[in-house]
Amino acid sequence: MFGPAALTDFLATLEPYATLPAEARAALAETFQQRRYDAGDVVYTFGDRLDGLYVVVAGAIEVRDEHGEQVSLLGPRNSFGERGLARDGLAATTAHATAPTELLLLPAAAFRDLSAAHETVRRFFDRKRGERPERADLATSRVAALMATRLLTCPPDATAREAAQKMRAAHVSSLCVTEDGKLTGIVTLRDISGKIVAEGRSADTPLAEIMTRRPITLDPSALGSDVLHAMMEHRIGHLPITSGDRLVGMVTQTDLTRYQAVTSADIVSEIAHANDAAGMAKVTARIPQLLAQLVAAGHRHEVITRLVTDIADAATRRLLTLAEATLGPPPVPYLWLACGSQGRQEQTGVSDQDNCLILSDDATPADDAYFARLAAFVCDGLDTCGYVYCPGDMMATNPRWRQRRSVWSEYFRRWIARPDPEAQMLASVMFDLRAIGGDRALFDSLNADTLEAASGNSIFVSHMIANSLKHTPPLGLIRGFALIRSGEHRNRLDLKHSGVVPVTDLARVYALRGRLLPVNTRARIAAARARGVLSDSGGQDLLDAYDLIAETRLAHQARQVRRGETPDNYLAPADLSDFDRSHLRDAFVVVKGLQSALGHGRGMLG
Repeated sequence: MFGPAALTDFLATLEPYATLPAEARAALAETFQQRRYDAGDVVYTFGDRLDGLYVVVAGAIEVRDEHGEQVSLLGPRNSFGERGLARDGLAATTAHATAPTELLLLPAAAFRDLSAAHETVRRFFDRKRGERPERADLATSRVAALMATRLLTCPPDATAREAAQKMRAAHVSSLCVTEDGKLTGIVTLRDISGKIVAEGRSADTPLAEIMTRRPITLDPSALGSDVLHAMMEHRIGHLPITSGDRLVGMVTQTDLTRYQAVTSADIVSEIAHANDAAGMAKVTARIPQLLAQLVAAGHRHEVITRLVTDIADAATRRLLTLAEATLGPPPVPYLWLACGSQGRQEQTGVSDQDNCLILSDDATPADDAYFARLAAFVCDGLDTCGYVYCPGDMMATNPRWRQRRSVWSEYFRRWIARPDPEAQMLASVMFDLRAIGGDRALFDSLNADTLEAASGNSIFVSHMIANSLKHTPPLGLIRGFALIRSGEHRNRLDLKHSGVVPVTDLARVYALRGRLLPVNTRARIAAARARGVLSDSGGQDLLDAYDLIAETRLAHQARQVRRGETPDNYLAPADLSDFDRSHLRDAFVVVKGLQSALGHGRGMLG
């Protein structure tokens, strides 16, 4: 194989060893052992104590998980064994040669010493993305860090005079109305001037008569951008913060003066004041540039996709408002919901529309004519804004997805009772529903009841598991990747259907098993890990893998935007460094392993 000098030269071409000082690389060359294997020879078996880290010099290695399912085919210059070394020193897979193969082995102790001595080596083999510091701006600050917690409150039977005196003494312009710590309403100085002074009412009028009931609220875990978006869209200056139904804080415009409004908030504000879809389209055209800027600023993928989705939400709500202004008030209560990536708050620079309508059970067949026009108005407007029509016609313009609440309840009941392939597909979509505009009460109990019924039906859960395994990570021979073989995107990776979708499908099943309410993929994984549906180590591995795949996808789209191209999901592996290719392959291996565990009935042990 190699003499000492040749081995040193080989390591100089291979990450991460190429980053080492020349003398360290020469010393390392003397530490590596050289091994040969015939086709069929086993390098190690799942659970074995690993001898060290392996590097393929020539030949091919097939890696299988503990169930015997293939997770990777490795060729020259690929490493393997590092995952087990980083955990407990035991093999997490089984590896065998599929052809005459030459390997380099770095003994386990030498591998640990090398990683401890050199940051570049440690970082290369650390498969975790790690926490990156949040930027000190409003967009990504948590509401918990922005809100005031010394709260001014009054009971509903307090008078307007008492409320005004409290606000004057505290030098504030609003207070919350509470009962037993629960938020009932909000009163501002504008309410007192407009509803008491201007109307000549008594200063002893109870707050219950002038307060804004059921005000818009946010959770402490929300982002600062959510505050800006809510204030700009609804033209309010005071936002109560609640945990459940209990008041825990308040954010006002005064609290935000030290921050500079970010681009996403400007976009939402412009959309909220647009007069038509054409005007909105000029604003949403800036979304790709926003995405590129956010990626360049180093924001995490879940923050970026949340900000981008907020824009789609604002566009949808503005179109609903314009539709009602054009068509007149709705004959019965309704709720517009998003599914797909918008429902999960995971939109990127490439998004179509997936939506539906739930109507009150008081709706008559005659009322549907109104809602058909409303759906057409909104869906056409979204298409104008760049959210193209759903290829599968999963839109409120389709009468099937514009139904009374009782019909939706029957849909879910039937899909759960008879999980045929169409039912599995539809249920997967519908479990990602999120209310956007209208009467949210139409969905609350329906969502909870459906989740309970579905999780309690073992046959349905089994079918959903099988459906979740249809999208597999792109692991294959070429640098560990299976690429698209033909067509426009030949020799590329599909980072949507082969990248994030397998993780999204896994997370949905975990949420179903644990009766977990979050819809966002990352939130589902975290909740499944906390609930014990997914093991602590398996959950952390999956979070790390998902972060890497999702961030690779966004970085790819940002590069395209900077080049003046239309962003897509198709990545050429050659666009990545050896470092990034290695990490991405390992992320796919993690996903494949958890799919295998789920398929073998060990989802909570992964």
